[in-house]
Amino acid sequence: MEYDKSAPGGTRLTPEQIIKRQAAAQTKKDEFQQLYQDAYEFALPQRQLYGVWEGGAVGSKKMQRVFDSTAINSTQRFANRLQSVVFPPQRKWATLEPGSDIPFEKQQMARNIFEAYCDKMFTVLKQSNFDIAMGEFLLDLSVGTACMMVQPGDSINPINFIPVPLFLVSYEEGANGQVDNVYRKIRMKGESIIRQWPDAKIPSEMQRRIDQKPTDDIELLEATIYDHGRGDYCYHVIDKVSKGELVYRRRKSSPWVISRYMKVAGEIYGRGPLMTALPDIKTLNKTIELLLKNASMAVSGVYTAADDGVLNPNTVKLVPGAIIPVARNGGPQGPALQALPRSGDFNVSQLVINDLRSNIKRILLDESLPPENMSARSATEIVERMKELAQNLGSAFGRLINETMIPLTAKILEVMDERGLIDMPLRVNGLEVKVVPVAPLAQAQNQEEIGAILNYAQLMQNFGPDGQVSLKMDALVDYLGDKMGVPMSVRNNRAERAIMMEEANNQQQMAAMAQMQMMQQQQQQGQPALPMPQEGM
Repeated sequence: MEYDKSAPGGTRLTPEQIIKRQAAAQTKKDEFQQLYQDAYEFALPQRQLYGVWEGGAVGSKKMQRVFDSTAINSTQRFANRLQSVVFPPQRKWATLEPGSDIPFEKQQMARNIFEAYCDKMFTVLKQSNFDIAMGEFLLDLSVGTACMMVQPGDSINPINFIPVPLFLVSYEEGANGQVDNVYRKIRMKGESIIRQWPDAKIPSEMQRRIDQKPTDDIELLEATIYDHGRGDYCYHVIDKVSKGELVYRRRKSSPWVISRYMKVAGEIYGRGPLMTALPDIKTLNKTIELLLKNASMAVSGVYTAADDGVLNPNTVKLVPGAIIPVARNGGPQGPALQALPRSGDFNVSQLVINDLRSNIKRILLDESLPPENMSARSATEIVERMKELAQNLGSAFGRLINETMIPLTAKILEVMDERGLIDMPLRVNGLEVKVVPVAPLAQAQNQEEIGAILNYAQLMQNFGPDGQVSLKMDALVDYLGDKMGVPMSVRNNRAERAIMMEEANNQQQMAAMAQMQMMQQQQQQGQPALPMPQEGM
């Protein structure tokens, strides 16, 4: 494969090569098309773009085949619940801590700096569209794969979060299963291109199309390609018609956050809980459809009518209120009008529907907390319910932290560093800077560790002096504070605690010396000495 060597020390793909690679990546993605299309059609119809994007039918009806809203409602509740326990709106869901590469003597100073940066980061997030974008991001994650771009904003909103539907995105994996190259289809008005990318170099043929019809949509290809030689990313915007490159930039990191709920070996696209619930969702939808048809027959009825002529089957229509001409309705003549017996049992259908709805809600974690109409629950029960939710999520929670929270935090800090809001020379790689979740779901998991340590400390009290000195109390105080998410700004560090302990000891010594001097003076004056105060009095 030939590359453009114009970038020093790196490689640059030509537009033709990028289009070819995007077509290959799209072919792999098309293998999931039917699965994703069914999931979006029955559970997320408003975000369904299959068959709509190509035709440009904006505002089209997307729920023609949907007869039950259980999956739609449960999917929305799944995304809302996941957001409230992992990325709670308007709240802090992570902290920054120094990694093992930071020298021990500098870790306390690094903690104070990271805490200030973390507070500023969440102040910026509260003023941005992060909470709205994360809600849409988690909706796509329920299907299997979610995509988001983190871009610099303006002076009012320094960071802009763009949740991109998976239909518009295809990507390639690199080493260790990490997403390297991302391709996005874009459709925008021709006159808006130069405003979107001020440095765009529009080819002459494309400029003629824009001049003739400036409001017509133009399809573009946006590509973010990892350069293995330089360790950075090439950003391209290409016109697929003329194969001309409009924009070329170099980026230190990719603006993309690609998260998969669960992966199967050999696949690069994710499978979410909607994939598991899809058979029940489709069965429930079909059952409701048949039940409604049966109900319409039962309400309106289908009738037979005596007719002296010959019955023509080609003209018979089994629709509500229809009258079917027949020779006779039984007997010599029979009644002039007679109802046609209907088939189907509503009671059996209702049992099937209830079972299917229960299965769908259970798969989408729509029954993990008490119903809203029941009595209030204790804090202990809520914590236990959160632990149960963490167990049900299983490995998906770990993947959500590693593929969403950590890269998302790293990209936010990078944009803030570029805009001069912070000075961040360190990398968020776990060795220099660690991202520690402090969301409710992470806190529920920490409670188990805290409980085990407290039980151990209580048990050691029964082992005499050896048990009492078995724990490093100074380290235990910091460990419990970190696990409980207590900010450093309201805690005394080790040096401050040592100073306070020394001051307390000095005050005790001064009080003891004052007491001794008082006793000596009383003895010299022949007065009975007052007893020394005992500890604990």
